[in-house]
Amino acid sequence: MSTVSPKERLLSGGGLYLVLTSPVIPHVELAAGACDRGVQVLQLREKHLPYEELVRLAREIADVTGGTDTLFIVNDRPDVAAAAGADGVHLGQSDASIPAARDLMGSGAIVGLSTRTPDEAEAARIAGADYIGVGPVFPTDTKPDALAPIGLGGLRSVARRVPELTKVAIGGITRSTSTDVLGAGAHYVAVISAVCHADDPLTAIDDFQTHLGRRPR
Repeated sequence: MSTVSPKERLLSGGGLYLVLTSPVIPHVELAAGACDRGVQVLQLREKHLPYEELVRLAREIADVTGGTDTLFIVNDRPDVAAAAGADGVHLGQSDASIPAARDLMGSGAIVGLSTRTPDEAEAARIAGADYIGVGPVFPTDTKPDALAPIGLGGLRSVARRVPELTKVAIGGITRSTSTDVLGAGAHYVAVISAVCHADDPLTAIDDFQTHLGRRPR
């Protein structure tokens, strides 16, 4: 395991950012396989689980990622992230503020924020976000309420506005489009369906890692 801080690991990394949402195999099994395959960031995104169940699941995943080079982020819920000992939290525009999340989790925690426009990205930078999610880049069925996709051009506009921030692109990204997304200014490509809902999620990870030039198992 690296001795550098989670924030430094996030800043120096790149590639696949796996969002665990209703996977076809158990969350913990997929998390363990992702760690084995060198995935640098995992995010737990299960919006409808009760608090106690979400904390239990987050703790199980934190146990898997602990002692590895894989960072663990919890979506939306800094309280759950703090209770589970996660490395950080990812916030939406209507979630808790970045300062409130840091107060709860501590100054060393990673805090990311979803953005869609250059102005939102700039506001995230000013508020102290460690990274921004950018998207949806392409149409996606994972979020029924997702806004219109911004495309690669929109991603480039955000990247130009905040070159110093780590950018995680999300929304309809597949293995075949992932390199174009990275070329448009993203550091990480966040995927849900392309792995979690694949016939064989672990093989899907291997395929992404090979395509992106990362270490397969």
